[in-house]
Amino acid sequence: MTTFSELGLAEPLIRALDAEGYTTPTPIQAQAIPHLLEGRDVLGIAQTGTGKTAAFALPILHRLNADRRRPAARTTRVLILTPTRELAVQIGEGFAAYGKNVRFKRAVIFGGVGQVPQVQAVAPGIEVLVATPGRLIDLMDQGHLTLTGVEMLVLDEADRMLDMGFIHAVRKIAAKLPKKRQTLLFSATMPDSVAELAAGLLHDPVRVEVTPVATTAEKIDQKVLFVTRDNKRALLVDLLRDKAVGRAIIFTRTKHGANRVAEALSKSGVAADAIHGNKSQGARQKALNAFKTGDIRALVATDIAARGIDVDGITHVINFELPNEPESYVHRIGRTARAGADGIALSLCDAEEVAYLRQIEKTIRMPVPVEVEHEWHAEGIHKIHVSKGPAPKPPAQGQRGRGGSRPQEGRPAVGKPAGSKLAGGKPAGGKPSGSKGQGAKPAHRDGQGQHGHGQRGARAR
Repeated sequence: MTTFSELGLAEPLIRALDAEGYTTPTPIQAQAIPHLLEGRDVLGIAQTGTGKTAAFALPILHRLNADRRRPAARTTRVLILTPTRELAVQIGEGFAAYGKNVRFKRAVIFGGVGQVPQVQAVAPGIEVLVATPGRLIDLMDQGHLTLTGVEMLVLDEADRMLDMGFIHAVRKIAAKLPKKRQTLLFSATMPDSVAELAAGLLHDPVRVEVTPVATTAEKIDQKVLFVTRDNKRALLVDLLRDKAVGRAIIFTRTKHGANRVAEALSKSGVAADAIHGNKSQGARQKALNAFKTGDIRALVATDIAARGIDVDGITHVINFELPNEPESYVHRIGRTARAGADGIALSLCDAEEVAYLRQIEKTIRMPVPVEVEHEWHAEGIHKIHVSKGPAPKPPAQGQRGRGGSRPQEGRPAVGKPAGSKLAGGKPAGGKPSGSKGQGAKPAHRDGQGQHGHGQRGARAR
């Protein structure tokens, strides 16, 4: 089996990978890195979670380590285009981790926030710029940035980029780039539109492709559970009391929400802790270690805090709150069903989150199956979802009521015995008391999965 050191990467990168616990490259890394080190253009077909961030970050850092020329003011040597701010931040964090022993400057720019700090970051000239197309064009049009010094271009998640309507922006950016450059294009799928774009950007490319044994959607048993906001905590406690839940990550949208959920679980007898940006590095590492060793079964996290989590044997991902950006859903549920194991993703959806659910289903191009066989099924919310009428307007990020997850007075904390098929175990038999759902019971996978898989490759961050 190939190791990172055998790929010819610079010693500072090997040290950084060792510190991260990565020794064996993933298939996309093993295929792409040698060609990229040779300076070839690469067309990569790979899905999220295959390690493609490291597949292009490591060769880029290797090049910067070997050739330490300083870029001119308001220029960048490497440009990485991504469709969303979340992916941009994630890639920036990957470069920081893999390149911690390499001297280089990086910046991440995206819209929706003030541009002054971003302008200041690129002003002296930087080696690596990660950007979304809209904000990049804004800075270019204002004269804050030029692309005349770009040596390497990476277009990540090209199919998503085109789906989001960025084709004209990408072409405008490409027209400003030097013709002599190395270009990398990664996409999960290869529709005609992406193939046409690749033909115009890449020169004599090497095609590397990872065909997974099963797609993420096939390996993850996804379910949405409609529930009123007041009953969410009670439903969550019930789910986690099922023995089929071996190790679960629970997602909230806010730091305070993560704290409240973790405290509620602990009081209910479920070993849990929270991890988010307000916690010290020591506290976050302590919680993560307890999760890895099995001292706690549930780790409650925000999206940003969870980006660095790469833990084997996660049987369940539970969206206590649906994300307000649909691509976050894909990243969240991808924490399970790794290394060939099956996994289960459960989403608790209240009335105000129906709009988020519709956005998610549009993004993943499939409906999320509805689970009605639970004590707190809210048929009224279910009907809103299936109706053609407008969904309730989702709340602004972080503006949930203080009672957003407080159990309703008089409702039981537990509804079903251990082994409930909600969590992926064998059906308990019969319809639970109080269930308002109708119809046949959907099939469920076991959800236990295979824990552990030997040495890890560098995951996409």
